[in-house]
Amino acid sequence: MRVNHAGELAAQALYHGQALVARSAATREMLLAAARSEADHLAWCETRLNELASRPSLLDPLWYSGSFLIGAGAALLGDRASLGFVAETERQVEGHLDEHLHRLPPADARSRAILETMRAEEIAHGAAATAAGGIRPPAPVSALMRRTARLMTGSAYWI
Repeated sequence: MRVNHAGELAAQALYHGQALVARSAATREMLLAAARSEADHLAWCETRLNELASRPSLLDPLWYSGSFLIGAGAALLGDRASLGFVAETERQVEGHLDEHLHRLPPADARSRAILETMRAEEIAHGAAATAAGGIRPPAPVSALMRRTARLMTGSAYWI
């Protein structure tokens, strides 16, 4: 659950960074609405961490600041590119959550319910970004996003 917490913190930061640089009010509001949803996910993960007698990643300040800068950088490319970044982020998060759901012990119904709800909302964020005109990032950008996410999730698991 620590990995999911770190991911939700990073997603919130991405959307805050993107909203800061967004060119249109409609895009900014969409990003801020997604960030609010990520804040809910973050709270659910934090509550579950407490229930499991665990803690968030000690690297959370790094995840937030780095993700904020990445989000702002993506938004500098324009709203359509920024929305495409959202869609790709959420597509990758969906895959990440699918993996976690697969590895989750069957008896952990509470964590499963949280992750399934988050998954459905992440899919909705990605679909909304695509519907709003988001364009798919180039393949090397998507690959870099995957590598960055692996670095973050691997580190968050242990630290």
